[in-house]
This record gives sequence, C-alpha cells and structure tokens, in this order.
Amino acid sequence: MTDCLFREDSYLKECSATVAAVTDAGGIVLDRTVFYAASGGQGGDRGLLRTAGGDTISIENAGYIDREKTEISHVPGADGAAGLKVGEPVQVMIDWELRYARMRMHTALHLLSAVLPYPVTGGAVGDRDGRLDFDIPEAGLDKDEITAKLAEMIGAGAEVRARWITNAELDAKPELIKTMSVKPPMGTGRVRLIEIVGYDLQPCGGTHVRTTHEIGDVRVTQIEKKGRQNRRVRIAFPAPAGGSP
Repeated sequence: MTDCLFREDSYLKECSATVAAVTDAGGIVLDRTVFYAASGGQGGDRGLLRTAGGDTISIENAGYIDREKTEISHVPGADGAAGLKVGEPVQVMIDWELRYARMRMHTALHLLSAVLPYPVTGGAVGDRDGRLDFDIPEAGLDKDEITAKLAEMIGAGAEVRARWITNAELDAKPELIKTMSVKPPMGTGRVRLIEIVGYDLQPCGGTHVRTTHEIGDVRVTQIEKKGRQNRRVRIAFPAPAGGSP
C-alpha cells in the first residue's frame, strides 16, 4: 500500500520516498507520496522525482493501480523511469500551483453541492473551472442567485475539516454520500469525511483548502440541460489564481 500523505495534509508540497516497484507500463510506485492520484473527477498531480544522484524525472500524472485505491502509480514523461531501481530513494515534488488551484476549485464544488442539495450524478475538478451534474426534476436554476449564495459561503471563512470514520459507520449513514456515480476510497477499512463547518459534510478523497476564504471569487458560468432530470452547473474563477500559502 502507498502511504497517501495528501489525505492527511493537502498542503504538503514534497516528501522523501523509496521506489517500491516499476510497473510493466513504466509507472513508478513509491512507498509514500504527496501526489494526488486521479479519482472522483479530480486529475492526478504533476511534478518531479529527484534521485539521490541529482537526476530529475518528470511526472505527468498519478493514478491508482488497484480497485481499492491503495496503490499509486506515478506516470513519467517521455524519458520514462530513467533506470530507477526498487529500493532507490527519491525526493517527490508536486506542481504546487496546479494542486492549489484544484484544491480551491474542489472545495468550491462542495459548496455548490450545499447550495443545490440534489443527488450528484457526475463532476469534474479543474484548475480554472469545474462542474457538477445534478439529478434535478425541474429547471429554473438562476446563475446569479447561485453565485451570490456561493459568495456568501466563501466570505464566511468557514473552516474545512477532515476526519475519518469506518466503512461500517458510513454504511449506517448512507445519506452522507451525495455522489451517485463515484464511491469514496474505502480500501483501508475507513473513509475520510470532509466537513465545511456549517455548510457541508460528505465523504471525499480529494484535496481541499483549510477555509472557504481561500477559494476566492468563483462564479456560475453556465447551466446546461443534459437530460430530462439532469442539470450541469459549471463554475469558474474569473481570473488566474492568485498567491498561495
């Protein structure tokens, strides 16, 4: 199992690690990592690995290689794994600006699911924009009204907390799961809950900011009808992400 450090601290930008395996497809498996693995509509991180000899290996993506989401493969760029051997130490570094933008957007999408308390049928987390699909029986959604409600929640500076519960505890409270198409990571016997204090509580394996203030300005840009009972709501940052911690 990969020790997924990002689940405990989304703000970690780098860590030391040891090569645990190199897959047949050339993916690099580490014993621990700060790289978020693509899941739940959020893309995998990009970044670098630096060997003890000072060589760097670009990592273009990261993804889970097992169904239980316990082992992560780091996908290298054109140069491949560059002769990495099992047991070799490396320094692991993510593209922080990309990660932080996705953290802000992912947290904003949680707020969107609080503004629109309907079952979520799909979603995507980008660094400039994102979207959620809702199972809504009727139309009539207003972009400006939703944007205003999001702004109010963001301006409140609500704390974003993470805590863990067992699979059995989640099974006893199925109402916590908002997403109809994506299940939270449950391979370790426990599930992480993300709480935006006063607004939202749901299981999620993604990365988030510490307070809603960090999200910044976000606006609803489009509402699309994707079926008789399906509405796609898109949100975006109006300008490139500013400074990050």
